[in-house]
Amino acid sequence: MLPAIISAAGLAGMATWAGFHTMWPTSQVYGQTFTGVDPRSRLLALTYDDGPNDPYTWRMMEVLERHGVKATFFLIGRFVQEKPDIARALVAAGHAIGSHTWDHPNLIFCSAAEVRRQLQQTQQAILDATGADVQLFRPPFGGRRPASLRVARSLGLQTVMWNVTCQDWKAKSADEIVARADRQIRGGDVILLHDGEYHRIGVDRSRSVEASDRILSRYQSEGYEFVTIPQMMEKQELAISN
Repeated sequence: MLPAIISAAGLAGMATWAGFHTMWPTSQVYGQTFTGVDPRSRLLALTYDDGPNDPYTWRMMEVLERHGVKATFFLIGRFVQEKPDIARALVAAGHAIGSHTWDHPNLIFCSAAEVRRQLQQTQQAILDATGADVQLFRPPFGGRRPASLRVARSLGLQTVMWNVTCQDWKAKSADEIVARADRQIRGGDVILLHDGEYHRIGVDRSRSVEASDRILSRYQSEGYEFVTIPQMMEKQELAISN
């Protein structure tokens, strides 16, 4: 009986371990993803999920323009189809864009065929709206398995996670969002924020807009440089080659 109990406990532990690594943003167990660069770096990358969202993506763009900063937006395909003008405006303003799937499923529960459909349909919607061939992908909820990462790579997509999460989707104030960012930012970070919400367009992200303004003001004044994900990747490659 004791070996059976030990065996059951071991299996439960393995399942917990496996589940942890499918969702933990910085884990590399199931495949390599981008989560930032050397913490000694003075680079920071703001990233926004779940848009385009009217009117809050527009307001986020206004904040970024005021600070002279380009960010990275991971777009939901069905919202791009509904609001192609916002997607076009992001590209025209020089922001980087990536895929956040068609309708935001947790990919750990999706077959490889469904992952492919989600990504291809989103790539096509973004291409139709903006003329841009996206090369970045962020899995909803951070959920991924080896199979989903393989599908992404086969479509020419590089998976981008994060190492600073502000939990702005549930924050009650901008103060709360900024405090979470301040506790985690060290340098070389990919910061997760949201300009939308995956259930519908129109969800209030005013707290995220205000928090972004404050984060930019503080860290620019401290000498940090805000860059897009492609810029951060490029600077990392240059640093390695040198």
